Parts: sequence; C-alpha cells; structure tokens
Amino acid sequence: MASDAPKALFFAPHPDDETIQGGLALRLLREANWTIINVAVTQGSNKERQAGRLTELRGACEYLGFGFLQTAPNGLEKVGPTTRENDPAKWSEMVRIVASILAAQQPRAIFFPHDQDWNGTHVGVHWLVMDALRSLPASFSCYCVETEFWGQNDSPNLMVEYSEADVADLMAATSFHVGEVRRNPYHVLIPAWMMDNVRRGAELVGGQGGAAPQFMFAQLYRLRKWANGKLENFYEGGKNLSKEQNAGAAFLTWIPELG
Repeated sequence: MASDAPKALFFAPHPDDETIQGGLALRLLREANWTIINVAVTQGSNKERQAGRLTELRGACEYLGFGFLQTAPNGLEKVGPTTRENDPAKWSEMVRIVASILAAQQPRAIFFPHDQDWNGTHVGVHWLVMDALRSLPASFSCYCVETEFWGQNDSPNLMVEYSEADVADLMAATSFHVGEVRRNPYHVLIPAWMMDNVRRGAELVGGQGGAAPQFMFAQLYRLRKWANGKLENFYEGGKNLSKEQNAGAAFLTWIPELG
C-alpha cells in the first residue's frame, strides 16, 4: 500500500466485527487502494479465550488484507456505558489510548458502532471513540462511518451493495474466528442479514415510498464528518453505493478531500 494512501481505522468492539461489518472498508481497500487498519478494542471478555481470539483475528485480518493494531496486550476490559458512568478514571485512560491511536494514525475515515447498537461493548465503543474525538485538538477532522449489527440504526444515510465475491470473502474471513463460529455458526447467516438490509435500506436510506434498488446484498451505515469538535451531516438524504461504482470514486464525488 502506498505510504500516502488514504487510511481508515475500523474500531472493532470484538474480534469478528471487522469481518461481519467491514464490507465498505473491504471495498475501499480493493477498489481504491485505501489502507485499512483494524483496531482491536477488546479481545472478548473471556480471559481464557483472549489469546486464541487474537490469533484468530490476525488470521482474519491477513485474509482480508487489513492491517492490525491492539489497544492493550489483551485488549481493553469492561468497555461499556457502566464503566463510563461509574469509573471515570478507568474510562479516561481508555479514552487516552484511543485518542493516541487517532492522533498517531491521522485517519481520513473511522468505522465504529452507532450509539444504539444494543450490545454493551458495541455501545461502549461508540462512546469511547466519541469521547476520544472530543479530547483531540479542534483542528482534528475525519469522516465517521457508524456501523450496525446488534441494534438497528434508525437513521442510516448510506447503503452499500456487495458482490457475491465480497460476501463470500466476508463469510470466509469470519470463519477464521473458529472458537466463536463453532458455538454459533453465524457466518453462514451473513447473506440473509445483508438481504434484509436491502429491504430496510430501500426506504430508510432511499426514502419512504421510493423505488427499491436492484441490490441483493448490502449493509447500512451512517456517514458523517467530525469537524470543529462535533459530528456534522455533509449531505442531505441518503445515498446508495452500488457494486458497479468504485467505492473510492463515490467518496471522491461526495467527499472531495477524501480522494
């Protein structure tokens, strides 16, 4: 990857989120030569599995071509709203770690869960990233891509289509998380989930009563800009990114400075 390539960080609440929800990141890597770095915020809550999950995660990232960063030797612990509310010292240290990654990497875009993604760690990562952004100088800016999995986002503004090859590779990469899919083979359900996303996205992104796009597989995201110490919408309504469009070219059209 060229040293001056646009860079995106994917803040993964758990090992496997980077493969389940990282479709747009994968398209940016493949179609526009972006550098994608997965940030392993946690390595799961089961201490006996943390080393194994790290090994599985490295394999999944290598398969997709993602770079990889750890937040701590075994990942961060107790990343959730309860810690944010009740243990400000611990939370502040975790915010410092994430902020230092953002400052060092200077990403053009970051991926992280939306604030209603139900799972406590997913919601915790949302606020961890948001608090880290707020701690940075006002001159820091990037584009924020909020993901969804456990809890549906009520206000997505971007639907991204995937080819059969993209979906197959995301499924294959998820299967590297052997210990997890052995207890629950959720990787095989990714196509069905993506098909339902098309149903939802047709109106949530395309507008109520609008014509449905001719997509088979898609994911929904909320895309906004962090600038001047806050999140800002930079386009009205919703947009669809078809598999025929180059993901980088679409970003060039919508976000000129991301080219």
